Amino acid sequence: SFFARNFDDATSLTQKRQSVDTKSPCPIQCHKTAATVHSSINSYIKQQLLFEAATMISATAIILSAAVLAMVWALFQFILITRIPIRSEGLSESTGLGSGSNDEATTRRLLEIYTAIYEGAESFLRAEYTICAWFILLFGGVIFVLVSWGTGWDFARGTFTTLSFVLGACTSILSGYLGMKVATYSNVRTTVNAQKNGWTLCFNTAFRAGAVMGFALCGLGIFMLYVTLLAFRIHYPAPEDWIYLTESLTGFGLGGSCIAMFGRVGGGIYTKAADVGADLVGKVVHGIPEDDPRNPATIADNVGDNVGDVAGMGSDLFGSFAEATCAALVLGSSIGMSGGWDAMVFPVAVSAVGIFVCLICSFLATHIKPVQSEADVESALKLQLISTTILMIPAVYLAATTFLPEEFELRATVGLDVITLHPWQATLCVVMGAVGGLIIGLITEYYTSSSYAPVRELADSCKTGAATNMIYGIALGYKSAIIPVLVLSVCIYGSFAVADMYGVSLAAIGFLSNLATGLTIDVYGPVCDNAGGIAEMAELEPYVREKTDALDAAGNTTAAIGKGFAIGSAALVSLALFGAFVTRIRHASNDALFQDGVNMLQPLTFAFLIIGGMIPFAFAAMTMKSVGVAAMEMVLEVQRQFDEKPHLLDANPTERPDYDACIAISTNASLKEMVPPGAMVIFTPLLTGIFFGVYAVSGLLVGSLIASVQLAISMSNSGGAWDNAKKYIEQADPSSDLKGKGSDVHKAAVVGDTVGDPFKDTSGPALNIVMKLMAVLSLVFADTFYAVKGGAGVFQL
Repeated sequence: SFFARNFDDATSLTQKRQSVDTKSPCPIQCHKTAATVHSSINSYIKQQLLFEAATMISATAIILSAAVLAMVWALFQFILITRIPIRSEGLSESTGLGSGSNDEATTRRLLEIYTAIYEGAESFLRAEYTICAWFILLFGGVIFVLVSWGTGWDFARGTFTTLSFVLGACTSILSGYLGMKVATYSNVRTTVNAQKNGWTLCFNTAFRAGAVMGFALCGLGIFMLYVTLLAFRIHYPAPEDWIYLTESLTGFGLGGSCIAMFGRVGGGIYTKAADVGADLVGKVVHGIPEDDPRNPATIADNVGDNVGDVAGMGSDLFGSFAEATCAALVLGSSIGMSGGWDAMVFPVAVSAVGIFVCLICSFLATHIKPVQSEADVESALKLQLISTTILMIPAVYLAATTFLPEEFELRATVGLDVITLHPWQATLCVVMGAVGGLIIGLITEYYTSSSYAPVRELADSCKTGAATNMIYGIALGYKSAIIPVLVLSVCIYGSFAVADMYGVSLAAIGFLSNLATGLTIDVYGPVCDNAGGIAEMAELEPYVREKTDALDAAGNTTAAIGKGFAIGSAALVSLALFGAFVTRIRHASNDALFQDGVNMLQPLTFAFLIIGGMIPFAFAAMTMKSVGVAAMEMVLEVQRQFDEKPHLLDANPTERPDYDACIAISTNASLKEMVPPGAMVIFTPLLTGIFFGVYAVSGLLVGSLIASVQLAISMSNSGGAWDNAKKYIEQADPSSDLKGKGSDVHKAAVVGDTVGDPFKDTSGPALNIVMKLMAVLSLVFADTFYAVKGGAGVFQL
């Protein structure tokens, strides 16, 4: 790369020497001048090579130090959580602090509940990840054979792609398992701190639990991905071969996304089967409170929060990070020819810089502006998103000017042009993604928070029954998709106009630039939800549940914001992966295919465009029905226990329900039902490419992307709005129009919330993975598709 950039300078020095040789009247003077010129050339080369080495070391040092710092910071936060003893304490009337008394019976109950939730989550993840391990083994063999064959039996690329797939899948599993461990460890400690006076301690406990997950996952993801890059570079040292390096790395994103699919779908079915069953029989039929210990499904419900909302979500966002980075590296692999290694790994550097920014901004919530009252909770979480986005702008510009040369060249995705780019253009693309993500997050908050008109209108609709609540909620979800889609469209057009498809991939990186903060806030919600459930089951004082409910209500809103970020980033990641797919097909075919782009009016492409648009609806139908089937079984089990042991509904029952029976139902149902939708998403693009060719795959990917974005936004926001409308009614005074908890208005809201559960926690979030997984799988097998009759497929239509 040095010689490519500095050939002109070296040539001019050589020409100077030749001029001296021919014009100098004195041979001795000519010899001295020529020696001086030789010395100048050698000195110049040495200086430039040293500069190259120094900048490469600095880029690698920044990326790896950020990854290590993130993991160390996560460990430090975890240590702070471990210092909180699991001990029930009363309040001193004079000071409002823990009086030091230890209610032994309540403490034992807290430990029993914590242990039951932990063991339930542990057993489910062990069973789920056992299935995933077999999948990794079998599908890894498929990848090795098909990629090796598709590249002309290039076993090195087949081996590297398979290896990166295994590493990505294992990292995703580790991310999900780590999230579950941290959440189950922290939720009971959040309950303990909620017993104490004030809001700071309980908020900080839940927030730090989220920080452990957020920083550990980001640090681990960056570390594994970059070390894999460096290892592959040993085999592909030349810049012209880095296209093969980045193509081999795409397996890393595929592995992460496959595990995320099983984690999101399996965990989502688990948690919502228990949640729906507990709500319908407990709250609607028998009128007992949410998370009441008399409800047999309540432990399974709380286990589900950890395996679905934490472990599944962690794997999902790890997959987004891995795929966005892989897409940017494939699209920007040609940058290495003119800009060197630092320029090519700039997308990874952006994520590394984001860790520093998120770490600095985390002090805003815990030290600089701590939560002192209920009103501070939501504003503290929102401030995290806003502050990290604002601070990322100068940080990204600094990274761009440091790691990118003043000018670097990029091969256009469409056509034969070579585009000349500058650091400010790369910065602008990342900033467009970061700001676009913030706007989508704030719009999501408007449609899902009870502080604003849409959710309050939804709560009012419950006064006339569940049917009007359903109508209003579905309409709210559809309406909430308008502005986010417009924002995404502006981001796509703007970033593409500035830096071609590489700019779109940088915008996707921008969406995820503050991923550590986004994960922190996402995990915060389920931890608070679990803390409230534990407080109810341990029969603590009502003020403890009121405090955890307030924390959870803010968590529901910020979780919806997080889902908005995830959906927006998934859309840009999918488009970037599609661009990388086109680039890889062009490279495989020597520009025989897709040189002028993809023609959507080609009959086969348009036909599969329609089919691709159907895939998200088929997927949503399968996952929602799975929740319904499992929920029906859960309802029957809960009602059976109430019928056989009617004294369970007494105010102070002498016998505990059979929690294990409900846990077994959720576990078996989720493991059984997660396979068909996952198989459909994985094998549809694979079979389409083999039998119908690359034009059909192009239509399939575009159709799936367009439909998934709209459906994911509407389903997630409808579910979030129904949930917060229910909580808004529960906080109402019994003398008000909304009648408060236990009224017919409340029961109508519970029905909406129950329907919304699979919307926002199963089907909606999993649609992110549908569009990403189909795109990254097509990218990994692009050479295989082209090898089948020149990209025409077996049927050659």
